Amino acid sequence: MSTHILGIRHHGPGSARAVRAALDELDPALVLIEGPPELDKVAPLVASEGMRPPVAGLCYAVDKPAVAAFYPMAVFSPEWVALRWAVEHDRPARFLDLPAANALVLREDKDANRFDPIATLAQAAGYDDAERWWEDAIELRYHGLELFDAVLDAMRTLREGQDIDLETQRREAAMRRVMRAARRGEDGTIAVVCGAWHAPVLVPETFPSATSDTQLLKGLRATKVAATWVPWTSTRLARASGYGAGIDSPGWYHHLFTAPDDVITRWLVRVARLLRGEQHDVSSAAVIEAVRLAHALAGLRDRPLPGLTEVTESAQAVLGGGSPVPMRLVSRKLLVGDILGRVPADTPMVPLARDLAATRKSLRMRQSAAEQTIDLDLRTESHLGRSKLLHRLLLLDVPWGRPAEVGRTRGTFREAWTLEWRPELEVALIEASGYGTTIEQAATAVVTQRAGDADVGVLAELVETTLVADLPAALATVLSALDERAARQHDTTRLMAAVEPMARVRRYGNVRRADTELVARVLAGVVTRVAVGLPAACAALDDDAAATVRELVDGVQRGIALLDQDELRREWQRALGVVAEQPGVHGLVAGRATRLLLDAGLVDVTEAGRRLSLRLSPAADAVQAAGWLDGFLSGEAALLVHEPELLAVVDRWATGVDGELFERLLPLLRRTFADFAPAERRAIGVQVARLDRGVTTTSAAEEDDLDHERAARVLPKLLEILQ
Repeated sequence: MSTHILGIRHHGPGSARAVRAALDELDPALVLIEGPPELDKVAPLVASEGMRPPVAGLCYAVDKPAVAAFYPMAVFSPEWVALRWAVEHDRPARFLDLPAANALVLREDKDANRFDPIATLAQAAGYDDAERWWEDAIELRYHGLELFDAVLDAMRTLREGQDIDLETQRREAAMRRVMRAARRGEDGTIAVVCGAWHAPVLVPETFPSATSDTQLLKGLRATKVAATWVPWTSTRLARASGYGAGIDSPGWYHHLFTAPDDVITRWLVRVARLLRGEQHDVSSAAVIEAVRLAHALAGLRDRPLPGLTEVTESAQAVLGGGSPVPMRLVSRKLLVGDILGRVPADTPMVPLARDLAATRKSLRMRQSAAEQTIDLDLRTESHLGRSKLLHRLLLLDVPWGRPAEVGRTRGTFREAWTLEWRPELEVALIEASGYGTTIEQAATAVVTQRAGDADVGVLAELVETTLVADLPAALATVLSALDERAARQHDTTRLMAAVEPMARVRRYGNVRRADTELVARVLAGVVTRVAVGLPAACAALDDDAAATVRELVDGVQRGIALLDQDELRREWQRALGVVAEQPGVHGLVAGRATRLLLDAGLVDVTEAGRRLSLRLSPAADAVQAAGWLDGFLSGEAALLVHEPELLAVVDRWATGVDGELFERLLPLLRRTFADFAPAERRAIGVQVARLDRGVTTTSAAEEDDLDHERAARVLPKLLEILQ
């Protein structure tokens, strides 16, 4: 019996080629691969036609699915190559490492500053880039078994005198335990594919005693674990994603491993095709020149072949015209890529994941690692179904899609979503499976649970969320809880928070084909309670509380504006009238109430000017006056542009405030006017200038500024253009 240790670099295409060549040469009876033994049960699935890398072995704690670990593999990963070789040659393949049942419990003990052997060797060779050194010294120079002999010697030297951390010692003890069992049960050659760092201690002749390994593994805590395969993405293979064993350019490595010949030429042709697709002018002659430049750079730098650095520099110089901008596209689309793997249908899945797959298929929604935006017309049955699914997944904390900010409209027949499938969502599905076996059932259970102890404001939001997710059973539960708690709620501000969400549900519920009569009844009661309690809720507020109440007032105003119910509107406006003139109300809230009454036509401009003058009089507190002004002016600047009386009052107050006090008020005034558009601020400035000249009407100002002689020269040309 012989055992051969194939020390590899995870996700190294050169290592993968060498593993394949070594296995062909050794023709082993058994292949052992670094990874948790729990993956043994799902290893045969790699033979399925439905399995397409990148994929990841997933091990998770059954009782706590959030405790999980991924073991990614790409087509250029040596572990994947070893698995595929075993399947294709009908040889058994097993995993050797510390079982996930132990590793998931012990992972908090990991040492973040673990020794990096590849980086150490690169530094010793004068390289500042470990990946470039590995490519030059190993992957471009050695082939077959000689590569692994060189790696074994290098790692054996590096490990001398090193203080190996406890986690690594335990892992290597577990690896040797698997190897001992395999050597007892196999007569033929055994090939062990493992990380290069572990190779020296897995040579059977150097094994410590079985007793010492058993002692290292004795008494380790464990948990019940399940294992499966999940799709992975090329993006998540990249180091930038935070993946510890990640690489800088998975797309480049995929090309290195899969290109049959002329690696550099084929890559630069792909770059040229991508740039042409983005309307960059790239000729065939430019591609030829870029290939020549890449080889010339490699020669100048004494590299055996052009690496990614040389290829990228030549592409930027020749194909990109020297600009780094096109290369950002190349980096995103080619160097990293957006490939999403696939697993076969018979892969072990929780029922919830199966239901999602079936629903996704029926709605013709394709999972993709690339971010994409979709526009849904809710009047279309299939689009309405997609909207329901995405809203239900958000309830389950599985954010496959998120409402798009650009062009998003709420409460209409259209929705925009940004979709991106990430591997972590597979774990989120497993976590959510505790709520039910279907997406609808689980989302209903989540809503019911949240409604259990939620206050009125949260319940109102939950009503809207439940409606758009089309969960009728949950909607009845939430509305019942809302009706009951609103009747017992004495905090007016909490009731105010409930008005706008329920008003949206009532106004736009027909888009979702839902019966919202119960919502209307609950909403009427809430608005009545808000109107009665508003004056008391607005008394004795500090600045922070006043800002909160002002936002709630705006929310109630928007909600009532959505409803065609005069009685509710009158109740609300009566309450605003009381608050606007009630002594002791914070200026921010009183000013806002006055503005809303002015917009509704219940207070005319003359009365508004009187109140403004009163609030901004020299006898009034300047800070409270600034707050009142902020509340009154929030919204459209047209009020100051087209009502010179009001602008004159503000102008007199601002110019009459004491200089030292004005500095204290300036941040508040800036905040007030900063919400106006630049054009609106300019228009206000023009009006103030006219006030300074004693002009009080726009028409008079226009007459004063008009140059009739210049206008006469322009008018004939304007008439010619218009005709």
